[in-house]
Amino acid sequence: MTAGRRKRVSICDYGAGNVRSVAVAFRRLGVEVVDDPLGADLCVLPGVGSASSAMAGLRQRGLDEALRERFQLGRPMLGICLGLQLALDESEEDGGVPGLGLLPGRAVRLRGGRVPRIGWSTVEPGGDAFYFAHSYAALTPAATAHSEGVVAEARLRSFVGVQFHPEKSGAAGARFLERCLSHA
Repeated sequence: MTAGRRKRVSICDYGAGNVRSVAVAFRRLGVEVVDDPLGADLCVLPGVGSASSAMAGLRQRGLDEALRERFQLGRPMLGICLGLQLALDESEEDGGVPGLGLLPGRAVRLRGGRVPRIGWSTVEPGGDAFYFAHSYAALTPAATAHSEGVVAEARLRSFVGVQFHPEKSGAAGARFLERCLSHA
């Protein structure tokens, strides 16, 4: 953290269910949570729910354009779970939903194994275990880490998206969020 000034994190509140838990996780790290998606050191796109209602909430609040602008400016961004999926070009959920277009690719329904995929799983590379809860997953050439054959992380320029929930992943999740802050 920068001496003399706490990092400022903006968490996009568009009606997603995990905004509060993400804010609590960042506050535990000594971060100031602000409502400033363009000016904050880090902007977080959380997500629990469906792609269509989430995109509608982003549009209603003008957050879709703010997120695209922030991405174009090269400012640090983090997408969590549905937030990763919304950053893609599209999702097949809800009959097909255009995404933000920050990352190439699409979100597709999980077709193998347990659906929804809920529980702890190791992410490679790295070997840390994180908590997952999802029925859709990213298919993207921007993938940088996997868990049980599913994209666990994707990165492109200033955007990092994760399928897992760092805010629910204990010490490993806190370390991940600290790394995100160190690059903000």
